[in-house]
Amino acid sequence: MFALEEINNSSTLLPGVKLGHHIHDSCSLPAWALQAALSLVGGDMPSCNSDAKYEEEKGIGASKGDQPVPLIIGGCNSVTAQIVSRLLVPLSLPLVSYTASSPSLSDKQQFPNFFRTMASDVYQAHAIAQLAIKFKWTWVGAVVANNDYGLMALKVFQEGIQRAGVCLAFVETLQRENIASDAKRAALAIQASTAKVILVVTWYTDAMELFLQLEKLNVTDRQFLASEAWSTSSDLHQSTFSHKVASGVLGVAIRSSTLPGFDTYIRNLNPSLRPNDHFLKEFWEKEFGCSPGIATASPFASLPPCNGTESLWAVNNLFTDTSQLRVTYNVYLAVYAAAHALHYLLSCPDVNSSPGRNITCSFTNQIKPIELMEQLSKVNVTTPQGEAFNFQGADITAKYDLVNWQSSPEGQVQLVLIGLVNGFDLHLNESAIQWSTGSSQVPVSVCSEACPSGTRMATRKGEPICCFDCIPCADGEISNTTGSTQCVHCPSEFWSNAERTACIPRQLDFLSFNETLGITLTAVAVSGVTVTIAVFVVFLYYRQSPMVRANNSELSFLLLLSIKLCFLCSLVFIGRPSVWSCRFQQAAFGISFVLCVSCLQVKTIVVLAAFRSARPGAEALMKWFGPGQQRGSVCFFTSVQIIICIFWLSINPPVPQPDLEIPGLKVTLKCAMTSVVGFSLVLGYIGLLGCTSLLLAFLARKLPDNFNEAKLITFSMLIFCAVWVAFVPAY
Repeated sequence: MFALEEINNSSTLLPGVKLGHHIHDSCSLPAWALQAALSLVGGDMPSCNSDAKYEEEKGIGASKGDQPVPLIIGGCNSVTAQIVSRLLVPLSLPLVSYTASSPSLSDKQQFPNFFRTMASDVYQAHAIAQLAIKFKWTWVGAVVANNDYGLMALKVFQEGIQRAGVCLAFVETLQRENIASDAKRAALAIQASTAKVILVVTWYTDAMELFLQLEKLNVTDRQFLASEAWSTSSDLHQSTFSHKVASGVLGVAIRSSTLPGFDTYIRNLNPSLRPNDHFLKEFWEKEFGCSPGIATASPFASLPPCNGTESLWAVNNLFTDTSQLRVTYNVYLAVYAAAHALHYLLSCPDVNSSPGRNITCSFTNQIKPIELMEQLSKVNVTTPQGEAFNFQGADITAKYDLVNWQSSPEGQVQLVLIGLVNGFDLHLNESAIQWSTGSSQVPVSVCSEACPSGTRMATRKGEPICCFDCIPCADGEISNTTGSTQCVHCPSEFWSNAERTACIPRQLDFLSFNETLGITLTAVAVSGVTVTIAVFVVFLYYRQSPMVRANNSELSFLLLLSIKLCFLCSLVFIGRPSVWSCRFQQAAFGISFVLCVSCLQVKTIVVLAAFRSARPGAEALMKWFGPGQQRGSVCFFTSVQIIICIFWLSINPPVPQPDLEIPGLKVTLKCAMTSVVGFSLVLGYIGLLGCTSLLLAFLARKLPDNFNEAKLITFSMLIFCAVWVAFVPAY
């Protein structure tokens, strides 16, 4: 009514045309709304001259006589809007709703005649999902109405959170017909759940029943996220349990606006000035306890008459509070959208279509609903409040307020604006929020606490991804952030610290003379050298004795020398490897062993030759194995190994290199064999001499017992070959 009076008093919008109104109360029942719509489009109403037919279910449009209205403002909820819109589709008659928010109404294929000044629920559900993501609430419970409003909002919310690591702890539905039992079941689910943040998408009466059940269970530590259907309900935030159960509610609300002059308009209302307004008469009787004297049927017929001094200027209640107009502003926009569509439809085609000119040249024609619907889809104007307004299909640009229930110093709960939603964009003043705890500390709602550094998340079988265990990173892996889903391998030169939070350089390790093993090996080597020298001295002292001379003293001395070198070459493997020590290790190792095995082999050959020459006809055999030939054979066998070592160490020698393939903080610095061929030749040659010596000694095993050296050589070479076979693959 206020919007219509503004338009009728405007000199720029619909000049020369006066709009009236006709209101039907649908009582939020689709059947009543359907009946009202049928009466409006059928012309079954008192005739009016240039009147608007306007309904709660409101019909608006210029008409004459009993002509049907060309446009209806109504559909107080999504179900009603869908029913009425489908009814009006064959007539191509537009329906403009101010509270129907179902996303399905955006489908122009199903509802080509539908428009609304209320945003689709897609945007508020997306905004709530953004809040959950922003405050890192990964474990959220949901209580929704068991209808299109609640289930569709839940679906959009789930789509918004599924890629952000947010999970639903539980989902409970509320059926209005069974609200008592459903609310009790939902309250028990909230009490049993570890989720501290609860999304509630339902009508405010259902939310009230839910909070009453929570109060009975003494559940007071939950943070509630509210949909627009109850976030601004005075029945809720002014209730006795709001402080205890529902403090700190964070909700999405229909955007609020102010209408200049509306407060004065409301407070100047008086039944004496509007004798046909039955609603105002009933309100007057209930508010002031007196009858304004209008002769109409009234439930307060026994009341005394009013004295005429009653005024709404002294009344402060929800009816007179115009500080936050939400649905009211949507109705206001709907009326202005219809008025602008009428204005453009009634405009003369040969004159500029901007408001402000006389449009009566078109008024004699009947208004066709389909033409009005076309003009409505083209509306693109600026409202008296300076806001750009246009329809995008059936919808307008989504705008919401973000409100917070905060306790005032007087102990009352008041709504505080803490942010805005513009389309899919969220603008939030976090410092202005008062949470359910009564502080500015954001509540935590997680199934599992974020894994600390040094661990990774491991999901639990059969549970949502938000529920997980924290497993320490394996050796050589780290995680340096909280909530890591996987551990990262350290580079080969680094290893994880004890806490598995950082990669630290690996410590070089090598066999040193200072550690126990190095000291032990050195002591054994020195002891072996000492014993060998002692034997050498004894042999040298008794070198002229028959026993020493019969034992081939020169080969014995060379053998003792080679054994001493074998003991000493082990010392080269102790200490930090360097380029030259790596080369010398292999040369000393290869040549010392070849010298030792060569002496044994020549000894064996000499023994065999000596006993073979004792046979008839073989006397000349020993001349090929005299002292010179024996020394020459040892030198020859050894020189082959020297040549192999020279070529190997000249072309591709071993180099000091850390063994990074073996896990651990300490990495062994060793001489890496860059040439497998060279090393194989060195080992293979030693093995060849060892096998040859074993074979020759085996052939000499049956010599007379008084000369048992061949047997001892056979036993020694057997042990040598066995060790060699085990050593090569182990090395």
